[in-house]
Amino acid sequence: MTAPALSTRFTDLVGVKYPIVQTGMGWVSGPALTSSTANAGGLGILASATMTFAELETAIARTKTLTDKPFGVNLRADATDAPERIDLLIREGVKVASFALAPKPELIAKLKDHGIVVIPSIGAAKHAVKVASWGADAVIVQGGEGGGHTGPVATTLLLPSVIDALSGAGSAGERAESSPPGGPPSIPVVAAGGFFDGRGLVAALAYGAEGVAMGTRFLLTSDSAVPDSVKQEYLQRGLGDTVVSTKVDGMPHRVLRTQLVEALESGSGIRALAAAARNANEFKQMTGMRWTTMLRDGRTMRKSGERTWQQVIMAGNTPMLLKAGLVEGRTDAGVLASGQVVGMIDDLPSCDELIQSIMVQAHARIDALKNFS
Repeated sequence: MTAPALSTRFTDLVGVKYPIVQTGMGWVSGPALTSSTANAGGLGILASATMTFAELETAIARTKTLTDKPFGVNLRADATDAPERIDLLIREGVKVASFALAPKPELIAKLKDHGIVVIPSIGAAKHAVKVASWGADAVIVQGGEGGGHTGPVATTLLLPSVIDALSGAGSAGERAESSPPGGPPSIPVVAAGGFFDGRGLVAALAYGAEGVAMGTRFLLTSDSAVPDSVKQEYLQRGLGDTVVSTKVDGMPHRVLRTQLVEALESGSGIRALAAAARNANEFKQMTGMRWTTMLRDGRTMRKSGERTWQQVIMAGNTPMLLKAGLVEGRTDAGVLASGQVVGMIDDLPSCDELIQSIMVQAHARIDALKNFS
């Protein structure tokens, strides 16, 4: 038996059976994982930031051969070839475009004009209000428990603050004028950071979210292409075995505690910059990008005001260190992005088994809560 559907504004928006999203994790979210999630009733998202344009073309085509269900592609809005990648999504009829950094209103408008759902990830209520005013269809809200680039505020506080802001009940300066106070958010909110089971999904729904997004939990499935030896490294970890480091790429980045991460944390800034420059050169050679393109991308990030020049240079660390760990299995030479939820995970189900277990538990919790009415 399969779990009954659970309909929310989010599931209706993207056309999936269950309000569960597999996030676009670099080097992890390829066609196999994305299509497996889609076929299981959730929304799978391809990660394109670590792909060349040609690789993204191939990945989308491959995903379409593996599923006829809706799926998404995660894009870098600040990439110099972002317009070309958006044109590709339009040509291929991709259902969802997600973004770690919010796209400008004109890009959102172009995607929406062609029927593509736009879902930025945000880390503050004011950012949610801004992208909603620009026309975003939904937002993913990641609290500090989440893996990869993350913020300082826990999901249990960030999520209600965003929902309040989008429902017109937020504080001054963080309020969506288009929503009546106390009403539902003006756009669907998907909660991320610390979710792994049906209890978490029901808790997110109770806050007012209309779905959950998970990264580490989907990384640790049998459908994930991450080497088994690396998955075992994750499964052995406890709740306190992650750290938020700024030494990986200059931005707060939650990763597993490893000998390399400890060395980065205790090392000098000059050595970190030198290593970043070497890794940036390796990434350039691997992707075929030109230095002029990488410098233009760096200037774009710098102009956004989100990063200093030192952080822009250190950003060259991220793709290669993650590739070493998550693709090559070199845990001694790479970093392993991870949410705190890793300490709650001890198995490697398929995406279908995972989503079914979440939904069975969620429906059971919803039924049990009726006893309190």
